[in-house]
Amino acid sequence: MADQNSSHDRQSPQPDLSLWQIFLIFLRLGLTSFGGPVAHISYFREEFVTRRQWLSDATYGDLVALCQFVPGPASSQVGMGIGMSLGGFGGAFVAWLGFTMPSAVVLAVLGLVFAAGNGGGLVATGPMIWGLKLVAVGVVAHALLGMARSLCPDMPRAILAITAAALMIAFDGVGMQAVVIVGGLIAGLLFLRRDAAMVEGRLAAGISPRGAIAALGVFAVLLIGLPVLAQITSSSTSSPFASLAPWLAVFDGFYRSGALVFGGGHVVLPLLQEAVVAPGWVDSDVFLAGYGATQAVPGPIFTFAAYLGAVMQNGVGGIVGGISGAIVALIAIFLPAFLLVIGLLPFWDRIRHVPKMRAGLAGINAAVVGLLAAVLYDPVWTGTIHDVTDLIIATIAFGVLQWRLMPVWALVLAGAGGGAILGLFGLAGTIG
Repeated sequence: MADQNSSHDRQSPQPDLSLWQIFLIFLRLGLTSFGGPVAHISYFREEFVTRRQWLSDATYGDLVALCQFVPGPASSQVGMGIGMSLGGFGGAFVAWLGFTMPSAVVLAVLGLVFAAGNGGGLVATGPMIWGLKLVAVGVVAHALLGMARSLCPDMPRAILAITAAALMIAFDGVGMQAVVIVGGLIAGLLFLRRDAAMVEGRLAAGISPRGAIAALGVFAVLLIGLPVLAQITSSSTSSPFASLAPWLAVFDGFYRSGALVFGGGHVVLPLLQEAVVAPGWVDSDVFLAGYGATQAVPGPIFTFAAYLGAVMQNGVGGIVGGISGAIVALIAIFLPAFLLVIGLLPFWDRIRHVPKMRAGLAGINAAVVGLLAAVLYDPVWTGTIHDVTDLIIATIAFGVLQWRLMPVWALVLAGAGGGAILGLFGLAGTIG
């Protein structure tokens, strides 16, 4: 087992993949990655570090650290970063498209159903969700163990990871993620050997510094300019652009939600509620029903935006209005993440290859292990494991991955199917 895990410290030469091949890899992940952002990060590690060995654990840890530090959907940004390392700008885009499309399509269709007044058509999928959540516990625990062995191989880094986890659990809050990561950087520079974080490979393939700066500029201009432009167009009914005012307001609301949320995942809920429920675009009950449905689909939680966009009526109405709204909302909420990955990853890639920064990066990676351990405890463990049956099934899922009895996608299908079968006999647990 030690030899198997040590191989994760090295990475094989990255293959020359077409954009179509990258898309298909992430499409499969988008179809099978249940369990929320932390589980997604674990699925990515299993695919690209453990199975394909296209990334080392150190390189993957560096990418996760950056995406945990900046605003936006962390797991989607990690996927974009992996796509960029495999195929540059186009690779980042098709990675996002493949990972996002399955859940976005399902939720957009559900939004169209609600917009048509048929909200009673939701299927009761509680037992399946229960099974999938238990599988996610095993997936996250397995990934955490592998990352801990690789990124915390000595006592100083183990202590750093434990300290980071304790801080995250004791002081719950989005800002603590940044504090823990910065603290890991400082502790690494002060207490770890400089050669403790040897890195290899490039993450920002094909993105020049000039292109990165341009992306950051666009991010800032849209964040500042969209509210102003939306206000101008809405206040002047005689303007030739007045018809665009509702769409600009929608785009601005979803863009700000994606640009200002730290921690991703469920943290975006209050921002989206403020953006669409407060102005009266979406009814509160319809909002909560869609949020519940989002838990039943794989992929990023931010695809909830596709549901909201489809529900909203923007003067067009009908299927055309719903589809247009879903597309606009989806692009708007993910665009900040895309711009930040393009803008920051090239500079982060340079920093992580500077010898003086290797100890600091080792500290950051150890802190990320602690951060993921804290999330495994709360909300993954506390929100899923309620009795002995839950514990046994989650442990079996962990063992299946640890001893490689089946691939992750097959385990996901087994979890969903097993939950559904147990539900038929009234043996499925509760979702909480």
